[in-house]
Parts: sequence; C-alpha cells; structure tokens
Amino acid sequence: MKKLFSIFAIAIFSFSMAQFQRVEPAFWWKGMKNPELQILLYGKNIAQQNIELSDGIQIKDLTKVENPNYVFITINTNEINTPKFKIFLKNGKKTISTYQYELKERTPNSSARESYTSKDVFYLIMPDRFANGDEKNDSNKALIEKANRKSEGGRHGGDLRGIINNLDYLKNLGVTTLWLTPVCEDNEKAYTYHGYAQTDLYKIDARYGTNEEYRELSTELKKRDMKLVKDYVTNHWGVSHWLIQDLPTKDWIHWFEDGKNGFKRSNYRTNSQMNPYAADVDKKVALDGWFDTTMPDLNQSNPLVLKYLIQNAIWWIEYAQLDGYRVDTYPYNDKDGMAKWCKAITDEYPNFNIVGETWMYDPAQIAFWQKDSKVGEIENYNSNLPSVMDFMLYENLPKALQEEENWDKGMIRLYNSFASDFLFPNPKNMMVFFENHDTPRINEMFNGNPAYYKLALTIVSTIRGIPQLYYGSEIGMRGDKNKGDADIRRDFPGGWKGDAQNAFVSRTPEQNEFFDYTQKLLNWRKSKDVIHNGKTKNFSPEKNVYVYFRYNDEEKVMVVINSSDKEQTIEMNRFQEMVPSSFTAKDVIKDAEVQIKNLLTIPAKSSLILEINK
Repeated sequence: MKKLFSIFAIAIFSFSMAQFQRVEPAFWWKGMKNPELQILLYGKNIAQQNIELSDGIQIKDLTKVENPNYVFITINTNEINTPKFKIFLKNGKKTISTYQYELKERTPNSSARESYTSKDVFYLIMPDRFANGDEKNDSNKALIEKANRKSEGGRHGGDLRGIINNLDYLKNLGVTTLWLTPVCEDNEKAYTYHGYAQTDLYKIDARYGTNEEYRELSTELKKRDMKLVKDYVTNHWGVSHWLIQDLPTKDWIHWFEDGKNGFKRSNYRTNSQMNPYAADVDKKVALDGWFDTTMPDLNQSNPLVLKYLIQNAIWWIEYAQLDGYRVDTYPYNDKDGMAKWCKAITDEYPNFNIVGETWMYDPAQIAFWQKDSKVGEIENYNSNLPSVMDFMLYENLPKALQEEENWDKGMIRLYNSFASDFLFPNPKNMMVFFENHDTPRINEMFNGNPAYYKLALTIVSTIRGIPQLYYGSEIGMRGDKNKGDADIRRDFPGGWKGDAQNAFVSRTPEQNEFFDYTQKLLNWRKSKDVIHNGKTKNFSPEKNVYVYFRYNDEEKVMVVINSSDKEQTIEMNRFQEMVPSSFTAKDVIKDAEVQIKNLLTIPAKSSLILEINK
C-alpha cells in the first residue's frame, strides 16, 4: 500500500507541474506567404503529456527533444478558419492545461511594406543614454540591474518614451530612420544598458518601456514619414535567457567540452568564413566561440534554433510594423543558416532591407556578404543579405582627413575605396558612416574641431549609400574610446530632468555650428534623387582636394573636399567631361548662387556642394 501511495503521489506531482508556462510565439497572423508555423510549448515535463488542438485542427508535426520540458508543434495556418483556437495539454482524456491561440489579421499590404533605401539617413541611438521620458521605469523589481546614473557602465534610465518625446527634434534635424541598439529584455547582473545580451526575444526591456510603447514609437515615426529599424542579434543571447537556462537541446548553443560551462572565447577571425586555407580548428573557434562568458553562441545550424530566429524576426516586423533590420556581428554566424534566415524574411517581405554588421576592412571580404555577390559566387554562396556596412570607408575616412597626400594616403584613400565598388552587387545599398556605438567618436578624434565633422558628414551624405549618424555628434558630443565604451555612450544633454543644459531646444554657439550644418545638409539631401540614385564620376585627388560628381539625366551635383591645411585653387578645365570651365551653380550650404570662371578656390579643411545650373 505504501508503494502504491508513492506511485500515486509521484503521478499527482507530475500532473500538477505539467502546465503551459510559455508559448512562443504567443500569437501569429493569417495570410502569411509561408503558412507553416512552429509553436514552442514549454512546461515542466510537458513532453510526457498529449498535445491536441481544438476545432479539428491538425498538428502537422510534433517534435520532442532531449529536454522533456519542451514540445514543438507545427501547424498550417492556411487550414485554420477560426481566429482563435485552443491548445490542450492532456493526461489521457483529462485536460490539465489550456492555451488560447490567436491568428490575427495582418495590416493591409503588410507584405509590400517599403523599407529603408539610399533615400534615407540613419540616426543611431543607444536608448539608455538618449532621453529619460518615464522615470517610473528606471528600475524594475523583476530585473536585476537597477538604475544608477552615476555609474558609467550602469543603467541611466533612457527609454522609449524619451525617444518618442524628441521625434520632432530628429525630424527637424533631417533624420529619416531610427536605428536603436537592442531594446529587448537584457536581464543580466550588470552592464546591460547596451542590450546585446538579450534574455527574452519577445519582450521589450521593462526599463525601456513596453511592447505597446515600442509599437507606439513605430506609429509616431510613420506619422512623421520616418522609419524604425530594429537591431537584431542572431549570433548570441544572454546567458540568463530562459531558453539558455533550460536548454531544449545541448546543441541549441555551441558548447566546448574543454571550456568552463561550455565557454570558449571567439578568436574573432571571421575571414575564416571565406579563407580557402583556414584550419578547421581556427574556423570553429571563430564562428562557434562565444563573444563573452555572458553571451552563449547560438547554433543556427540547428533547425529548431533557426526556425525560432526566423519566426521571431517576422513576429516583430508584423507586430511593430518595422521598416528594416540591422544585424549584429553578422560574419560570426553560420553563414548557410543566415542565408536561410535572410531569405525567409525577404520572401515574406520582398522590399524589406537588412544590413549586416560586416566588420572587415577588405572590400572583397565585405562584398562576399552582400546578396548576389560575385565574390560569394566563387564558393557557390549567396548570403541573401541585401545590405552591408562599409567598414573599409569607415577605416579610411578619418585617415584621409588628417594625412598629407601621398601615393596611397590622404584623399587618395577615399578614391581607392570607391575604386573597389565593382566588387559589390549593389553599392548604393551599403551603409556608410564614420562612427557608431562601438568606435571612437569623430569629434574626439579631432579635438572637437567642427571642420573635420563637416568634411566627414559631407562625404557620407553625398556619396553612394545610406548615411548613418550617431546620436549627439550633430551637437559636437565627444567621448574617448580609450576610457571604455561608456565614454563614447554619454548621456545626451537635456535628456534628463535637472540637466544643466537641454540641447534638444537650446544649444551653445559651438553646438549650433555642428547642428546647423547637419540640419542644412540632411534636409537638402531628402529630396535629391541625384544623390540617392545618381551615377558617380570622381577625379583623382590632387593636393588633398577630392572632386566628384553625382549626376542623372535631370541634375548634376559637384562636390569638392579640401582636407588640406591650406586654401587650394583648382583649374576647372580638368573637369570638362562633366562641366564647362565657366558655369553658374547654387552653393547648397550657403543657399546662394555662385559663378565659377575657370578657377575655383576653396578654403582649407572645407567642402563645397554645388548644384550645377543647366
């Protein structure tokens, strides 16, 4: 009798624990091009129970894994004719847990949504450091790290409400697209403000706000004809992610038996992806190694992992009406898995743009990652990734601005950079930038001298590609990378109550010199198809003066960059294949007509943008 009671007690315990604790995705949409939906069901020993659906709906596939707390079911949404149905967890005929699943109606023309293009200008924000619009969410009982603005590497309280409150500032500046560093929950113990160690991919971090506020941000941007781009991390999650804490399968992440708790740091040799001579061991450590002890490396070659990432990305597009993705640490992923990830998204949304962080300095290695690359074709590989980040330009631009001209130095660096554009299948769909949240700030590099900022901004705003700015640079913000990342991620002045200055509404004369130039240039750029889509003709720099033209059948723009420490005079007859020696034009920045007669003189460390009159 005692033994029978023990068996009965164990059965009761198992019965009581078998509940739906998580269902992901929590809901979905009807009318997707791919009607197949995989639903993750999680609960204690859930695999020991039976799964059934209401309304006669058939489960197309039911996958159990080594961890009995998981079941993955696959359904065909085209075969479901009810907006809501129930998922039953049963022990025999007894229902022990129920989840009501909803298939929502999609926003009209959702699949045909437009994305960011070369018409746009990105503005990169680290939300924790931009503006605090809701002090009540600075800390959260359910999240470990609390707000501490005195700590450089701590949470400062910036949030989604702070961004929403300052959208008019950004629109007036000339920005068209916001890229926020990750805003999903990052519930590690410390240093969580950057968001790249996410612990819940379906939930906005409560210290930033709510899922609804994130969707509100997207709506408010669209009212202003602006776009929202989500920073997506496919390579790693935070070690405290609930799926990491209770792995469905050991190979959900890359696990090194000779490492502590599976950890081995990446060697960061991402060129092993295309290096024909790379040793297998080096390639494995590069791609499967962890970024840090708190960032386990995801295994995209596991079909369940890949499906999870694909569906999560699509879920956010539909839910928040996203306009694009930026993908972190792109070459560190399994390249075949990522090709499938990109294709699944762009099959569903043909106009959707995705830019990968391709942190390499060799143009061929960067070009390898762009969709339809002839370089990738050498290895019979197509990434399906529409856009890449031009790190070669990023590396060369500050050097070009400060070096004396030589055979391969000074402005020649830029000329040589663009000479590699033949490698790229779509040069105009590349992100061009001179800094971001991981790099030195340009205003620090040049001791706050606005002349260098203006030169850099002129270049990225008038060449082919999609320009990206980093928050605060438009008011001259500085920060020393040598002091740590926190210093290049300072709080925007005026984003917090009690700040000594509010640069959103009132700027010093020094700050206005940066701001006014940025505002003038970016707002001019908005309507210039000749810059967005026009052809380029450039001339080899002389005396550190670089001249290039953007042109189409209707317009012609001449850009002159003088990075020399001296005033320079150039002879116009050199450019007769584009313009006559004498002509009239509009000076874009001064908004004044100028007459060019055979010679053009340009001051030291300055630029000139001329709209040529027909």
